[in-house]
Amino acid sequence: MIAQPYQLYIERIDAARNMARYYAMSIEPTLFGQACLVRRWGRIGAGGQRLVQYFQYEKEAVDLFLAFLRQKRSRGYRLKPHPGPKWLPDW
Repeated sequence: MIAQPYQLYIERIDAARNMARYYAMSIEPTLFGQACLVRRWGRIGAGGQRLVQYFQYEKEAVDLFLAFLRQKRSRGYRLKPHPGPKWLPDW
């Protein structure tokens, strides 16, 4: 069971380079009590891509979540308020 919710939505916008990207992550429980890290990314306004990784323990998912957060922050992504379900693409 997941001890606390982990959700993240970040964006990287650079008008000079015609760049408008988003990156979203969440850690969710599976039906079998394991944790999965769900990652979504792409151009803002587009459907983008999705990847789900399964872990035996929540700590493994949290460690990878934090590693991706550090990597994206170093590349210029910045935190944005979560836009809510109506703004997210249908995954």
